[in-house]
Amino acid sequence: MSDPTQHAAPEIRASNDDRYSRQILFRGIGRDGQSKLQVASVAIVGCGATGSALAGLLGRAGVGTLRIIDRDYVEPSNLQRQSLFDESDAAESLPKAIAAARKIAALNSQIVVEPKVEDLVPGNIEVLLEECSLILDGTDNFETRYLINDYAVARSLPWIYSAAVGSYGVTLNILPARTACLACIFPDSPRGIVETCETSGILNSAVNLVASIAATEALKLLVGGIDAPTLRHTLLSFDVWTNEHAEISAAKRRVDCRACGQHDFIHLAGEGRPHITLCGRNSVQIHERQRPIDFTEMDRRLQPHGLVRHNDFVLKFWRDPYEMTLFPDGRAIIKGTTDTAVARSLYARFVGS
Repeated sequence: MSDPTQHAAPEIRASNDDRYSRQILFRGIGRDGQSKLQVASVAIVGCGATGSALAGLLGRAGVGTLRIIDRDYVEPSNLQRQSLFDESDAAESLPKAIAAARKIAALNSQIVVEPKVEDLVPGNIEVLLEECSLILDGTDNFETRYLINDYAVARSLPWIYSAAVGSYGVTLNILPARTACLACIFPDSPRGIVETCETSGILNSAVNLVASIAATEALKLLVGGIDAPTLRHTLLSFDVWTNEHAEISAAKRRVDCRACGQHDFIHLAGEGRPHITLCGRNSVQIHERQRPIDFTEMDRRLQPHGLVRHNDFVLKFWRDPYEMTLFPDGRAIIKGTTDTAVARSLYARFVGS
């Protein structure tokens, strides 16, 4: 049976003129630019607030193939800012990649959407990002961003860093061999107390601002290439509440940069990458691999121990005060603790060691 989220991307012809007519009229894109968008392939890593806004914008713009990579599922608290999801997605705990792909397929049946319900890690990054000419950041952590940066610099692929928290948004185009990379600007992960959506909240307007800017830069890249004269070569930040904004030049690379200067790709090599990590929302993620889960059998096993329900994509298990979301590849998100030992113990007890 064919996947309802997959659609062949046809050549641009008269039937498409009306759909993209206002975009084709824009001098920066035109008919030739629209044709380039139609054959482009873009990966969006993370489909939360920023990622879902990026996916929606590029899907409507007619980018031919969108690969959406996300490890998480839809919750009610997402609906305030994550534009591709609705209450039914949250009620079903649908994986965000699946829910996003369905929405985009409904709003533009002329493009290909490839949902990947996976956590981007060194072991799968080659497969998940292959054949994509541009990578967009919709993640919520620097560990994954440094991994993307290593991969993109090593392969001379452009990518766009984007982040939003509170009323603040920031974005940077990273053009290997032409601009500074993420490690040039941020040699180390932020230390000390770091604001997150969990602690500081977030305005959906800040999300939409940074996503709109990043999506526009993506269109410039896809239409004009990495030498497009209007591409921004700065780290741009804007606070929509205070109206404070700043730009820092990223036009020059640091000679001593670990990634683009010395080609020391420690994140791509997976050095020191933990198998159990904090996952926000008072949660811990268990990064299991090579443990395929039969949801029907697991449902039967867990019934005596708590409340269980599942669909084709996730299994949810509640045992007060914890909630476990189990994915088909064995990965799990355990909610209700930030103690990795407790999370591992629960996983070993109910799924296996």
